[in-house]
Amino acid sequence: MNTKSTLFQLKQPLDGKPLVVWRSLQGLVWLVGLAIFLALLFFPKVGIAAFWNVLIPVAPALFVLAMGVWRNICPLATVAMLPHHLNFSKKKRLPLKWQGRLSLVGVALLFLIVPFRHLMLNNDGLATAATLAFLATLAFLGGIFFDSKSGWCSSLCPVHPVEKLYGQNVLYSPPNAHCGQCHNCVVPCPDSTPKMNPQKSTARSSHRIAATLLTGGLPGFIWGWFHVPDCKGGAADWRECIMAFGLPWGTMLLTLGAFLLLRHFSAEKWQTALVSVFAAASVSCYYWFRLPALVGYGLFPGDGMLVDLRQVVPAWSLVLAQVSAVAFFGWWLIFRKTEVAVWAVRPPFLERKK
Repeated sequence: MNTKSTLFQLKQPLDGKPLVVWRSLQGLVWLVGLAIFLALLFFPKVGIAAFWNVLIPVAPALFVLAMGVWRNICPLATVAMLPHHLNFSKKKRLPLKWQGRLSLVGVALLFLIVPFRHLMLNNDGLATAATLAFLATLAFLGGIFFDSKSGWCSSLCPVHPVEKLYGQNVLYSPPNAHCGQCHNCVVPCPDSTPKMNPQKSTARSSHRIAATLLTGGLPGFIWGWFHVPDCKGGAADWRECIMAFGLPWGTMLLTLGAFLLLRHFSAEKWQTALVSVFAAASVSCYYWFRLPALVGYGLFPGDGMLVDLRQVVPAWSLVLAQVSAVAFFGWWLIFRKTEVAVWAVRPPFLERKK
């Protein structure tokens, strides 16, 4: 096995630029993440606004346009890959069956964590910081025990299922700034598989279940989530808990059922297009509700608001923004024709000693 040092790898060129540029970007974004984490602890209003109302609303569009850039600079990915880069990872091979099981757990985490935003995370800096610390710990442990991205970035991470759904038609494929050599740690590799989507990870039944739940259920889950108000002023009661989980889960089942019916009656050649339609529906639904909320026009006044522009921005202009978002993402994910693109350029395969 190649044991070149990390310092040597930092000098290698990627896309005409030295890897140290990407490492610098990773470090910078990680420091921004640390600043947000500290703000959540000591200046919770600032931290909540920065995390939930700036970083998170930008993420879906970045996933659609340039997934590889996000995968290169994600702070949790940097934490997960640190043991690999510093050569203290055990680099165990994660069996295919466990890749599927962890992917299913990642989808379950997504559908469990997001409703908690209404119950406490959207208004509680300490709770949000604790959740991020928990996820960072899981990422770091995954990097310690398993090879490359297999322990976190491409399996257990609750954001990864959304990455696979949204990143089907990227604009730009950067070099892979985490993998100097391909260890073939996950099959298929999401970073280097052309037009990656959840349906391409169907090697095991757990893969298929995770892919189907995410693809079919996400549009309804997002719609239902935006129709639940945030709990304010103390612990949530049982009615608020039922509402926070019941509505998004219920509408998730509705769109999941629609997806299963359409998939059953669709010809094989239309299966990929069907996934694209549901991906466009998910991201469009998100921005349909999120854009007005950011400037004070949300369904529930104050929820998810970054700045109140109701005295400056007329309501009709928000409708234009909503329609434009739906049109853009529908065109981008369903109708846009491009060369076959990958999230990031695959590095050379690792040459293992026989």
